[in-house]
Amino acid sequence: MLRFPCLVLDHDDTTVDSTRTVNYPQFIEALAYFRPGMSMGLEEYIHYCFDPGFYEMCEQVLHYTPQEMEEHLQRWKDYHKTHHPDFFPGMPELIRRQRAEGGMICVVSHSSDDVINGAYDHAGIPRPDLIFGAEQPPERRKPSPWPLEEIMRRFDLGPDQLLMVDDMPHGGQMARAAGVKFVGAGWYHMLPELEEKMRAQCDWFFSTVEAFSNFLFEGR
Repeated sequence: MLRFPCLVLDHDDTTVDSTRTVNYPQFIEALAYFRPGMSMGLEEYIHYCFDPGFYEMCEQVLHYTPQEMEEHLQRWKDYHKTHHPDFFPGMPELIRRQRAEGGMICVVSHSSDDVINGAYDHAGIPRPDLIFGAEQPPERRKPSPWPLEEIMRRFDLGPDQLLMVDDMPHGGQMARAAGVKFVGAGWYHMLPELEEKMRAQCDWFFSTVEAFSNFLFEGR
């Protein structure tokens, strides 16, 4: 019997190693186009994505207009058509095992549905059972509990049957609001100061995918 029948996974830096290899390089290209002369280092970018969040950073720090935000997102989608982040070692096996034992995989992410499905397709991993991504209106995105509540409604599950996994605090805020347990994904080489903040918000925190897999499947 599975410990959690439904795993709800974030995408970027939880299942795929995308910030350092794809999202940040694309961001720098977009920054040179939209805000020439402005610079932002990788750690600064990671900090902003952690708090207040990517969309909030674009609004509050870059002062994007709605049109610029839309064009940036389209450039990001186009970039992902030719630049594919790798899944973290052990994550494809974890996803397949969850499915093989009768469980579900859902994704709640600030990435778009087509980018998420594209990553799964490129890696040869069956697509998630359900995705709530950037296409959702702002009031239905993380940290709103709506995605978790909708997953429970559609699949007739209780809060104790879901487990939210995310490398960012928004996933934890969403999980707490929905009464769902929360795992902090620390295996993307999280900055120490961010790990300290994350650990304080998690029911469990894992520094490796292997440790998380053992928790799911071996500790039952």
